[in-house]
Parts: sequence; C-alpha cells; structure tokens
Amino acid sequence: MSETRPVVHVVDDDPSFLTATSRLLRASGSCVKTFPGAAESLARDEADAEGCVVADLRMPGVDGLQLQNALAGTANPIPILFLTGNADIESSVRAMRGGAEDFLEKRAPKEALLAAIGRALARDGEARAVRTRRQALKLRFDSLTTREMEVLEQVLLGRLNKQIGGDLDISERTVKLHRAKIMTKIGVRSVPALTLAAQEAGVTAPATFPKGQ
Repeated sequence: MSETRPVVHVVDDDPSFLTATSRLLRASGSCVKTFPGAAESLARDEADAEGCVVADLRMPGVDGLQLQNALAGTANPIPILFLTGNADIESSVRAMRGGAEDFLEKRAPKEALLAAIGRALARDGEARAVRTRRQALKLRFDSLTTREMEVLEQVLLGRLNKQIGGDLDISERTVKLHRAKIMTKIGVRSVPALTLAAQEAGVTAPATFPKGQ
C-alpha cells in the first residue's frame, strides 16, 4: 500500500539535530522524512504530498526563507514552520508574513514543536480540502456546453430569462431549460449558490466564457 499519512519533512543542514528531531517526531507518532538541505527537499518527487515542512532558517545555499517562497509558488504549498538557533526579529516577521505556521527556537520545548506541527498539519488538511472542492467545481463548469456558458454568463450578471432570450435570440422556455441543466451540472439549486460556486471555481468574470452558437 502507498503511504497516505501526512509527512513531516524536516530540513536541516546539521546532521545531529536532524537525527534528534526526526527521532523525537517519530517517537510522537509522526511519519517523518529528512533532508540535509532545502534544495534536496525541493527536489523530492512528491508533487501532491500531504504534510508540512519543519525547516532550519539559516542553511547554506537555499535558506529557509527561500524554501518558503519556493513552496508557496507550487501547486501544493504545504505549510512550513521554522526552527532556528539564531532567531532575529526581521527574519521572524518575514517568515510569518510569508505564511509560516510558527517560528521557534531550536531549544523550544518539544510540546511547543508538536503543537505547531499539529496546527500545520490541520491547516494543510483544510487547504487541501478547499483545493479539491475548487478543482471539482472547475470540472463541473468545464462540462457546460458553449450555449450553457453563454446563458450562465447572463445569469451571473443578474439578467432575467426574457432578457437572456432576447440577447441570445432564443425563447424564454429554452433559457429556462438551459438554466435547469446548468443548475443540475453544477449541483446547486439557486442563483446565489451558483454565483458562489462560480466564484470558488474562478469562472465568474464574463470574459472567461467563450462565445458561440
């Protein structure tokens, strides 16, 4: 069976600290993978890995903040928290503004580390659920025909069936049929719900819909 548990990716250029931290986390029940540097972490072949990253802030080559920026630009931006022996206010502010889950000193109590990892894993699960729902909604909107997309554009603009029919040169009854099919395909029962679904799927702007017959 393939590994489906969330993984804590520990990144540190200090071999002894890397070993000690991984042992602590495994003893606490976490699934752990270790990397001696940020470059090695970024090279991992796990495009959709669940979990979080626990990284040293200061590392040779790619440092922790650069790793954070690189992760944020991927399709799977798993949360990151920092452990450092050389904390400074400027770096901690940059890290937190970049969305870091926490910024701890390496000598912080293990309870603080485990709590931060727990929050990071929970945040990853929530973000993953949102992405999954968004992708599913996008597929539903992609299943609409060209004519249904044209009707949808008008519905999202708040236009009445009679107005839509006049603009598209179709009967009001045909507009109602298209609206019903749209609602069924998207899985909603009202225009407000349809509008929210379109916003979540990123297809609300009329310009995003192709024109055609």
